[in-house]
Amino acid sequence: MVDGADGWDEYAPFYDWENARTVARRDVPFWQRLASAQSGRVLELGCGTGRVFIPVARSGADLTGIDRSEPMLRRAGQRLRRLRGASTRLVRGDIRALPFRRRPGFALVMAPYGILQSLTRDRDLRQTLDSVHGVLRPRGLFVIDLVPDLPRWSEYRGRTSLAGRHGRAAHLTLIESVRQDRKRRLTIFDQEYIERRGRSRRSHRFSLTFRTLTVRQMTRRLEQAGFRIQAVLGDYEGGPWDERADVWVIVAARA
Repeated sequence: MVDGADGWDEYAPFYDWENARTVARRDVPFWQRLASAQSGRVLELGCGTGRVFIPVARSGADLTGIDRSEPMLRRAGQRLRRLRGASTRLVRGDIRALPFRRRPGFALVMAPYGILQSLTRDRDLRQTLDSVHGVLRPRGLFVIDLVPDLPRWSEYRGRTSLAGRHGRAAHLTLIESVRQDRKRRLTIFDQEYIERRGRSRRSHRFSLTFRTLTVRQMTRRLEQAGFRIQAVLGDYEGGPWDERADVWVIVAARA
């Protein structure tokens, strides 16, 4: 079985470049509003380079971010040093075994942008949900954002998905292939970033794997882990969920 943690170290130099051209910041105000409404500490799972973490920190939240990837965290730390007066902490660790004391606990745990879909085995998801339950305070919120359409992606090979400048001197081209393992509900993205600087050319290859459960499957696992489902949303403005929604957001509380 492919480990969903693979590939993220290699992805770190290109993550912000790609996401600026795809998801951009459309989900960020949702997480800012959510974190600002809490009276207590907030934890972000898989904080990566800080795409969500930094804007949420600017909104005044008492914020901790955790990620397994040291190159991702290094980039988040560089951005965080430019942020003055924020109450923040970056931790390198495994979301399946969160390294935090159970008391007083977090008021909110955020799982943005499909981070739980990087858990490719059911036992990994179960361990993560149990670990989140353990670090949340009573009635604390666990809010999950899922990318719903990955299983519907058509398989293809060698497609040029994105191209453009990267920094002042480089040009990047993303050549992407998609494979589906429908039995295991896995979507595998084989990525090749071609970096050009003047006459030099360098290729960076890695794969990212995501597992997509249905909303019903995910809510059942949350309930089994001791959470109570408060809402299932279909957008970042609180709209109702349906299977065709652009995003699936699940709001749960520690029961």
